[in-house]
Amino acid sequence: MALPSPNLDDRRFQQLVDEAKRYVQQRAPEWTDHNVSDPGVTLIETFAYLVDQLLYRLNRVPEKNYAAFLDLLGIRLFPPAAARAEVDFWLSAPQSETVLLRAGTEVSTLRTETDDAVVFATAEDLPIVPSSLDRLVTVSAAGEQSDATARLAEGADVPCFQPRPAAGDAMLFALPAVVPGCILAVRLDSRVEGVGVDPRQPPLAWEVWDGARWIGCETGGDTTGGLNRPGEVVVFVPAGHTASVIAGRRAGWLRCRVTEPRPGQPFYSESPTVRRAEVFTVGGTTTAVHAQTVTDAPLGTSEGVAGQRFRLARPPVLLDGGAPVVEVAAGDGWQPWTVVEHFGDSSPTDRHVVLDATTGEFQFPPAVREPDGSLRAFGAVPPKGARLRVPQYRTGGGTAGNVARNTVTVLRSSVPYIARVDNREAARGGVDGETVENAKLRAPHQLRLQERAVTAGDFELIARQAAPSAARVSCVPAGDGVAGAVRVLVVPDAVADEGERLRFEQLIPDEQVLAAVATALDERRLIGTRILVQPPTYQGVTVVARLTTRAADPDRVREATLDALYRYLNPLRGGADGRGWPFGRAVQYGEVFAVLQRVAAVAGVEDLRLFPADPITGRRGAPAERVDVPPDALVFSHQHQIVVTTADRDGVS
Repeated sequence: MALPSPNLDDRRFQQLVDEAKRYVQQRAPEWTDHNVSDPGVTLIETFAYLVDQLLYRLNRVPEKNYAAFLDLLGIRLFPPAAARAEVDFWLSAPQSETVLLRAGTEVSTLRTETDDAVVFATAEDLPIVPSSLDRLVTVSAAGEQSDATARLAEGADVPCFQPRPAAGDAMLFALPAVVPGCILAVRLDSRVEGVGVDPRQPPLAWEVWDGARWIGCETGGDTTGGLNRPGEVVVFVPAGHTASVIAGRRAGWLRCRVTEPRPGQPFYSESPTVRRAEVFTVGGTTTAVHAQTVTDAPLGTSEGVAGQRFRLARPPVLLDGGAPVVEVAAGDGWQPWTVVEHFGDSSPTDRHVVLDATTGEFQFPPAVREPDGSLRAFGAVPPKGARLRVPQYRTGGGTAGNVARNTVTVLRSSVPYIARVDNREAARGGVDGETVENAKLRAPHQLRLQERAVTAGDFELIARQAAPSAARVSCVPAGDGVAGAVRVLVVPDAVADEGERLRFEQLIPDEQVLAAVATALDERRLIGTRILVQPPTYQGVTVVARLTTRAADPDRVREATLDALYRYLNPLRGGADGRGWPFGRAVQYGEVFAVLQRVAAVAGVEDLRLFPADPITGRRGAPAERVDVPPDALVFSHQHQIVVTTADRDGVS
């Protein structure tokens, strides 16, 4: 319990007025008219109002002292974090030369009458490398290779796989150069149709080699129907694409592999054939950050004394890419000064500074007087008259950057050959800077923690500080009888699609976030403690229900019901309190029934079934009145099915 804050003067306006009137009776008894219409009473009330304001400011002194104590303890406000989005840059037409997209290229959302444009800038250079097809090789599941390049050049029909395709069969495309981060269009021509697969979900995977293994590529705009008809497939190549040697040729390889069919997924009854194939580059993908880069920012001129402080003109400073460097003019060049967390380990010759990222203030090393009267320097001091600057830093960030997918569509920088831009996934990771109120709440926990992770709460607090973009963090035992091991489960924040619909891939945290949490915990764990930082498991739940309504538009009622289910069975903002589904809490039949019944215009719930489901494979289990959720798992809404029929007063019509 917090210590009570003293009220230095608890008098208020009316008390001050009454006290003044009592003094009037003692000092000026001839003044008998004390009504509010009297001019003298008006003056009393005026001065009472001014004194009331002074007392309010006086009682703010304990709050100011509290903030000063936090500053002495080294409590600093957390700076904002910048949102990141993977942005696709599409060429106006395939090019014969590499198109270089420079770092700092700006893109944004569309500005409207009510919302300003949200600006992003690319984090690094993106070379959009031209591509073509050098060789076509087919590989069976047993590893038998066949070079089909010559037959393809003759216009013959080339089987993509074995006559009776099997999982593991592949068709490989040799590219003249690797194309990391590029978008490829694979154009195919075939005469074979209807070979057993569903064109909407063919058992195929597109992959590239990253130097150690084949990694999957996202695809879009597949008009071939699973290689069944003429068309093209758009392939988004990951950044790790590297060259490899296959069939005696070193090239950048792209392969189309037959996968094991999922339950209920049709499989190939015979191999499709290709008689013409083309590969060309149509764009590239790179990371854009909701931040602006400031270069050559002046700090001021050194006075040659210890403990100097300088502020940037445009705070805050984003630390996502590391702390900036301060440069001090020395002769014909500039000397770098490194940002450190504190000066406790600095020697008198170390060129160190401390940064308050929220205010953009740089503090140079102080000098402390020792008991014997000598001065101890905690770092070097820039010479008097030396100019100071920050060569480069990033500013911006905040939750405004967490925009939905397909909203970053404006190219603000002029780039040749680029026709359009978009983002396939929502931007995430943007966090506003910490408030003073939150710092006050955090300070007692910080003092108790003492930079050591011992309890589950310690692990969770440190993880949240290391990854402010995480929506939820939970520390659970490692299980399986592993002694001295804990699991820290990280749930990323995500911008849901319309109707609070989350896609499973949105709930997998970035490797950078997991690495930041692991690094912070590794520095503070007890010796012998083993830490596993990973996303939680997700228990899919499918709700199948039949409802009745008296509304004129059953489709609208159906959409409202789906929205309610996706909102309630939500790992981020679901549950009874809207703060996220609790870890390990089962889904009960009665609770879901109540959610459906509360939807406006729902007259009755005729039938309701709950099914456990695997959100990865889509496999659904047997119906149950209770879906158990493991202690380290969260609920995930998976393909709810709702049927709404219209009911009149006498029954269902």
